[in-house]
Amino acid sequence: MEPTQNSISVDRRGEDGNNQINPDLPVNFIQDIISADLKAGKNDGRVHTRFPPEPNGYLHIGHAKSICLNFGLAQANRGLCNLRFDDTNPSKEEVEFVDSIKTDVRWLGFDWEERLYYASDYFEQLYEWALQLIKDGKAYVCDLTAEEIRAYRGTLTEPGKESPYSNRSVEENLELFEGMRAGEFPEGSRVLRARIDMASPNLNMRDPVLYRILKEPHHRTGDKWLIYPMYDYAHPLSDAIEAITHSICTLEFADHRPLYDWFIDNVNTEFKPHQYEFARLNLSYTVMSKRKLRALVEQGYVKGWDDPRMPTISGIRRRGYTPEAIRDFCDRIGVGKQDSTVDIALLEYCIREDLNRRASRVMAVLKPLKIVIDNYPEDQVEWLEIENNPETPESGTRQIPFAREIYIEQDDFMEDPPRKFFRLAPGREVRLKGAYIIKCEEVIKNETGEIIELRCTYDPDTKSGGPAAGRKVKGTLHWVSASHAVPAEVRLYDHLFVPENPDNDEDGRDFTQKLNPNSLSVISNCMLEPGVEASLPGERFQFLRQGYFVVDPDTRPGALVFNRIVALRDTWAKIQKKG
Repeated sequence: MEPTQNSISVDRRGEDGNNQINPDLPVNFIQDIISADLKAGKNDGRVHTRFPPEPNGYLHIGHAKSICLNFGLAQANRGLCNLRFDDTNPSKEEVEFVDSIKTDVRWLGFDWEERLYYASDYFEQLYEWALQLIKDGKAYVCDLTAEEIRAYRGTLTEPGKESPYSNRSVEENLELFEGMRAGEFPEGSRVLRARIDMASPNLNMRDPVLYRILKEPHHRTGDKWLIYPMYDYAHPLSDAIEAITHSICTLEFADHRPLYDWFIDNVNTEFKPHQYEFARLNLSYTVMSKRKLRALVEQGYVKGWDDPRMPTISGIRRRGYTPEAIRDFCDRIGVGKQDSTVDIALLEYCIREDLNRRASRVMAVLKPLKIVIDNYPEDQVEWLEIENNPETPESGTRQIPFAREIYIEQDDFMEDPPRKFFRLAPGREVRLKGAYIIKCEEVIKNETGEIIELRCTYDPDTKSGGPAAGRKVKGTLHWVSASHAVPAEVRLYDHLFVPENPDNDEDGRDFTQKLNPNSLSVISNCMLEPGVEASLPGERFQFLRQGYFVVDPDTRPGALVFNRIVALRDTWAKIQKKG
């Protein structure tokens, strides 16, 4: 049942209605507030939060922090969390965004159960409250243009001035407002404003706009409404209708809290929610503005909202990040009261930690160099046993083929190597992972001098279990059998922006001028061990010595595509060690 002003569904904390608190509570200042409220018996011992996205774009990782906080606090305190769409601006909202948000919340591991609501559920009630404000002399219809309203508003150091329409009678305001709803006036000609205080030091309290004329079809209500409430008006009153106990917002809404309270105090609502603010997530080498993310998509700088370079939840999901890693990241950064920027290396550390335990190891050669082992039988194929994941022995082993012709990485061979190069070179030996020690005997080049093949020999006694299995060499290389290799396209991703803080506009450049031209590199004709041939989109692996990779949705039968999730280097651990 949808909550209404007169029918609010309230669940108590525990079947016996007591205030016992979960011992595994998160540690943050909002939890401290909730714990104090529960101890004092406030809100009848209830904890009820909400996640209130506007369906005007795809969610990003900053929203993930809010999702984890709101749903997490409800879970930890045996409470409830609603998913509510603040759908008050149909000119920018689409069903596509609504569906993507639902997918993102579920992917992160949270469930709103039957508590899915929309601000549009409450349009009639919000309209009735607006009529009541007019009757109480607390709202009026204003004919100033948007530019004039801004000019009349004043500045941080100068008070605003009264609108010439602020003294209209109650009867005239009611007639005009009803005419606005009926579509009698053009867009932009009139708005409904609250009558508060044009001299208030808080600009948000200087007669804010409550309703504007917007003759746009709504994705849920169609053409029923020709006026729409502003976010600052609809949001707190939606909280009141849903009996939200702790309305949690980011810090930019702190100055809006007096307005939030004014609306709650000046309409006839049974429940009085309270707003609390926390620091939003800012991440290095990216932007979190929906407007900027939309520009990247619409202007073709990225390949859609789910481009793996994007900080959208759909983007990082396609990149191969796990919900467990995102929740771990949100736990690690904590909940504070001051804005700061989190190093993206911490996010990469969290995904590395998660995938190190769960991702199966495979051998993949991204830039193949062919090796022919001259003393290995031409028609022989051996199947060698190799572990799937040394971090989780219970994951077992797999069989990989070994034959006379194999591929190694081009970078694993140098004709004239420096002193500390411990990979393959003329006359040198290396061990092939899970197989034999080989020695480079000859380098084959084409007519332009490019190395196209190496001729090597192998020591048959150096296989696992052989008499010389323990013989030591300094380098161990990954490889794949040439005749069994599975071709694939591999996409390597880097930061989307070059500077650490692309939002910094002190250099006078637009943020799109700071994009990293090397944020995507595509490598074709990579060669992988045959076991990955049947992999499905979303499956994750560690390519030995290369990093963590995921099968991309672009994959088709016979045409594998992999995205690199993150490299193997542990930048965050190095930062921690230096600190």
